[in-house]
Amino acid sequence: MGEAALLLALGLLLSAAGPRAAAPGNARRAPGVECIVFNDQYLTCVWGSKATLTANFSLYYWYSPRQDSPLAVVECQRYLQEKGLNVGCWFDHTEIIQFRNFYIYVNASHEGAELVISTNKGMKLQDLVKPAPPVNLTIQNISNNQLRLTWDSTYHKPSCLEYTVRYKSNKDTSWTEQLVSAKIFSFPSVDYEKYYTFYVKSKINQYCGTTHLWSEWSLPVSWGNNATDKGRTEEQAPWFWIHVVLPTASLMLFLVLVILLIRMERVWVILMPRIPNPSKNFDELFSTHKGNFLEWAGVSKDIMESFKPNYSESFCYVSELPPKEGHDKPRAPPGLSVAPDSRSGPGLSPSKNSYVGE
Repeated sequence: MGEAALLLALGLLLSAAGPRAAAPGNARRAPGVECIVFNDQYLTCVWGSKATLTANFSLYYWYSPRQDSPLAVVECQRYLQEKGLNVGCWFDHTEIIQFRNFYIYVNASHEGAELVISTNKGMKLQDLVKPAPPVNLTIQNISNNQLRLTWDSTYHKPSCLEYTVRYKSNKDTSWTEQLVSAKIFSFPSVDYEKYYTFYVKSKINQYCGTTHLWSEWSLPVSWGNNATDKGRTEEQAPWFWIHVVLPTASLMLFLVLVILLIRMERVWVILMPRIPNPSKNFDELFSTHKGNFLEWAGVSKDIMESFKPNYSESFCYVSELPPKEGHDKPRAPPGLSVAPDSRSGPGLSPSKNSYVGE
């Protein structure tokens, strides 16, 4: 059955089905319909908005029938509405059939005229697939100057996808885009002084469909010097962790331990005061002054000489006048000898008697 015959049959069916259809001569064509299959999960066909529509449209759809199969025209079961007006239709994945022509017919009655929105030819839904954005972007440093970017996709046929990688450094003025066929991208010339940002998008390749619908860009992932973006990967270059993070963390830990040790020492001294050791104060007495206390104490030599004992004493001689005549000679005290009278012996002095202590 040709396309013209299908549209004619549909028009006759709708004319007989309800009062909204008007005379064919009064039919007017409205803006077209845009249909997109999102990640093979659901289909939406949108034809307007509250600002452009003046009537409530209805959508009817059917697939090209197989041999010996009747034509099945079905009205939309889930309308997308905006302020009470139908602006589109939502289809579940069970209602999506690829590699068969998909036809829609959208019409409405307004002021005695029929407004028609329809396509001129059948659509192929495999050419209207828009994949979901790539996820889980990860950067790995595989050599001194080479990065490897990998990602995942939620599309159920990853072999049907191709990708575009978009990147730029903080010193570049424009973005660079590169088409890749697998979920991996190698960046050979990395500059450690730069900060790079990467995005990835995908679309159905030529082996699974003919489409120009690209997915949205993924969340960004960043790598490089002073990377602070929230979407950057946690897998940074090993040199960054070894030469920056590890020494900094070690230094901070050392400082914290020193501070805690000092504070604990002060607390211990306050709680348990130490008994002073006086031996250190007398080191100089024994090492320098050889145990000479007076010299260590700083006593002068004159004072030291005055304390030395002096045992040199002279003899003391005692004499008496001789007794007068007529008196008895005095007796010598015990222990003393009386010298002979000077008058009785020659060569002796006649003036006095002498006593000499033994």
